[in-house]
Amino acid sequence: MMKMLPFFQSPFGIRSGSEGCIDANRPFENTSPSAEQVPACPEPSADEIWSRDQEKMRERPEAACRASRASSITSNESCISAGDSPEKGNKGIKGMLKSAFKIVKKTKPPSVKQVMDLLGEQKLCDAIQHLFALEKSLSTKSEEGLNTSQQDIESVYEVLKHKVFSTLKDSVLLAKTNPDLLQQAVEALKEQEKEDQNYMSENPPDQNMQFRPRKWKELWMATVKESVEARMKDTSRTPRAENLSAVGQNLLHMGKTMKEDLTVVAKYINKLYPPEFNVFSIYAELYHNYFASQAKKNAESHLEDKDIYLLLSWVHNFYPKDMRKDHALAMELDKVKLGSLLPSSLSKELENKYLDSEEVTVKNSLSRCLDKEIQRWKEDKEPEKLNGHFQSELLGIFVIQSMYSSQKRAEDISKAVGEELSRRLLKELPAFLRSYREAFEDFKEKSKKHTYYKPILIANINNCWNFRDYTEKYVAEKEDSRADILSTLADIENSGFDVLLQQLFAQLKPMYKKFTENKWDSSSEIMNEIIKTTSKHISDFKTLKDPFYHAIVEKIHARLVKEYIVRLLKRKVSLKSPAQQQTLAQHISKNAADLEAFCTSNGSQATWLNSALPKLAEIIRLQDLGAIKIEVATLATTYPDIRKRHLEAFLHIKANLSRSELKSILGYLADSTASTQARAPLFSSINVS
Repeated sequence: MMKMLPFFQSPFGIRSGSEGCIDANRPFENTSPSAEQVPACPEPSADEIWSRDQEKMRERPEAACRASRASSITSNESCISAGDSPEKGNKGIKGMLKSAFKIVKKTKPPSVKQVMDLLGEQKLCDAIQHLFALEKSLSTKSEEGLNTSQQDIESVYEVLKHKVFSTLKDSVLLAKTNPDLLQQAVEALKEQEKEDQNYMSENPPDQNMQFRPRKWKELWMATVKESVEARMKDTSRTPRAENLSAVGQNLLHMGKTMKEDLTVVAKYINKLYPPEFNVFSIYAELYHNYFASQAKKNAESHLEDKDIYLLLSWVHNFYPKDMRKDHALAMELDKVKLGSLLPSSLSKELENKYLDSEEVTVKNSLSRCLDKEIQRWKEDKEPEKLNGHFQSELLGIFVIQSMYSSQKRAEDISKAVGEELSRRLLKELPAFLRSYREAFEDFKEKSKKHTYYKPILIANINNCWNFRDYTEKYVAEKEDSRADILSTLADIENSGFDVLLQQLFAQLKPMYKKFTENKWDSSSEIMNEIIKTTSKHISDFKTLKDPFYHAIVEKIHARLVKEYIVRLLKRKVSLKSPAQQQTLAQHISKNAADLEAFCTSNGSQATWLNSALPKLAEIIRLQDLGAIKIEVATLATTYPDIRKRHLEAFLHIKANLSRSELKSILGYLADSTASTQARAPLFSSINVS
């Protein structure tokens, strides 16, 4: 592309401000000099040239074709000289037309040599008008006509046609770099089309001459198609992008070329033509058809996974959206309605290939990650700590990140594709977690002698939090997989808790037996021993994440209360004296208060357990039958899983109750299994002999 823009003779003289470039007094012998022939001067931008020429065209439409000073005009008066007129006194278009007609009458028809000279000077519009005059001279047998043959005219036409259509073929380039030349070529095309129409209207179809109509408009459409295909094929014009395959680079080139070229058509080229040419529509459809044909060819071939993703991204995202980022281009595209790059059936087939591939990729990735995690468990290393908590979070982080990034990529293609992949992966997550649970159970049973057995258990319990948090936030409650995921996670967590608490509960059992063995004598000392032992274990559990720490402390709290109730139901103590019952009630109340204070201070949030022992103590203390019944009813309301067998065993302590009184109290309870379930079981897990 030349550095300096060619300057063309203005329809009405030299452009203002260009005196430094062209001698104002010099005849316009060559109106399209090369870059070397034009003296250096401040170079106007393409947009400035365009705007200036368009304004002149609007001001003086008769100057669309710029004839030289010696030019003749044809009978249709499409191109009129705007140079010096013999009748300078005439003003306005009417005066100019009269002057032009007088010149025509005095001027003989142009010669072939004159036309060729004009073509050499790139005066395409003048040349075509002279050719029209030569054509007419043949039919009128004028002097010039007698010296010119149809073959001579056709030879010149071939030269003109070559120049016009080689210019039109480069319209996208010339629209900014040489708008004057492009405008001349377009005007020549328009004049030829008008001449065809005039001839067809004046002559019956059966009398059409061999060389009319010339059908340049059809040739123009073929030229535009050739130009579009050439530009879309020429990938060398688009810089090579890193990490793109040949398919991806070609898609990028076609999309970039189509967008940039159509923007030029919308802003510059479209205005050169009359509406009936449908210029933008023709260009847009040709670019679209070529792009769509290549996309279809790619879709029907064997594509790599990354190329399938790229092609779908172009079909659903880049092509329909990025093309419309330029406002002027978007307005024109909205009128055309180009459609999709791929037929819906082929697009769907490609989507399924992508979804199948992505599903397998994620599944294999999760499997490899689990294998690596299992290998880490076998290493003789303590898990790392993060904020004081053992972590084995690479598994959770990787799995969730892998699923999330896969879903996000799919959503970038289209919302529908993203939703379908999300649905598929939600089925994979429960399956993966079941495999994880099996691996965890295998480690739990076979690796009890591992140096860091408990830290690894704790790390894996902590690992469940990532999955639980992700599921609760992003998996809808209506999804079947949600319940499946949470159930599997609960299994892993509770299985880990059971192992961690096993040793503590084994140590506590003989301590609780002392309550019945000593008939609650020294009960405060026994409770202090229980609390001290439990406290040592709880400190180890602080390496659990907060939600799991609170969960395990709640389990401990429930176990401490339950074991105490078990001792009260053992029928080892039977007291007839109200004073003895009062003393026992006081011991139980004191133990309950100490137990509640200890568990609460260590983070237990199981406040529902706090009233169980005080209510039992109150039943032991009360002597009035009616008051006892009320307290029993309150106890049953708070803990609906209590049954007659539990209450009967407990009331063994109150040896002063008659059989009828005992029966009356028990009547307040029903052993129906359909009774309201407690939010957490307390009595139902206690077996009574």
